[in-house]
Amino acid sequence: MARLGAAVTIVTTGSMDEPTGFTASAVCSVTDTPPTILVCLNRSARVRPAFAENAAMCVNVLSGAQKALSERFAGAFGMNERFENGHWTTLETGAPVLEEAIVALDCRISRIVEVGTHSVMFGAVEALRLGGIAGGLVYFNRAYHHLPHIEAK
Repeated sequence: MARLGAAVTIVTTGSMDEPTGFTASAVCSVTDTPPTILVCLNRSARVRPAFAENAAMCVNVLSGAQKALSERFAGAFGMNERFENGHWTTLETGAPVLEEAIVALDCRISRIVEVGTHSVMFGAVEALRLGGIAGGLVYFNRAYHHLPHIEAK
């Protein structure tokens, strides 16, 4: 699976008063109608109960300049320490939204399916926030890689 490259995201739930979040690369678009995404989360992750309890989930897609923030959310930092960097706000669901994200997909968790060691959380997109123009951050072969920004044709 290390050879399956993917965008790096920070997935959040909770509220601005009690935020919870983790770094994820197992994120995928499911369907455009209705707009739905999925996020895979290890069942043993300490953040798992917060996502099961809250119906809100925001997927914040990171730029190449946000590697340190990704590492902070993937590490052993406490939740309040994780959210000390970046500027956080909310959209429809109340889940924390990273203002500097390339795009933030604010979702309601519609279903959680247990598959092997992971919980697959399906999110119906209720709002989105487009950030500035920047190249993406991907994780491939156990390392971060920066993608250049290329104008769409």
